[in-house]
Amino acid sequence: MAKKKIEKQNVNLGLGTGRRKTAVARVYLREGEGKITINGRSVEEYFGNPLNVYMVKQPLDVTDNTNKFDLVINVTGGGPTGQAGACRHGIARALVEHDETNRAVLHANGFMTRDSRMVERKKFGQPGARRKFQFSKR
Repeated sequence: MAKKKIEKQNVNLGLGTGRRKTAVARVYLREGEGKITINGRSVEEYFGNPLNVYMVKQPLDVTDNTNKFDLVINVTGGGPTGQAGACRHGIARALVEHDETNRAVLHANGFMTRDSRMVERKKFGQPGARRKFQFSKR
């Protein structure tokens, strides 16, 4: 009888869904040495702005898990800042799913709270969401 080749499968230690504005990030927490992959590219390559890279890494720095886990993130929608915020929220949720003791630290830093601010929709009869056409008495 032939032996089956056993491959090492990527076991997800934690899953987290993060959202901000219109961006949605799915985060998969795996054992590793600290690589963060977003849509098949490294964090530095995906986010050109160092502020966004810092924002994504914040939950790992706060919980001292910088070099313990590999992160695979799929993010869609929104712009770079919204996507970075969604990644941060998803990473925090994945870390809490893996180890519940991380919740207090992450919540104290505000990473567990979903930033619900969205762009207000444009209304009909107006040039924008809040702007009105100039009033004319005559």
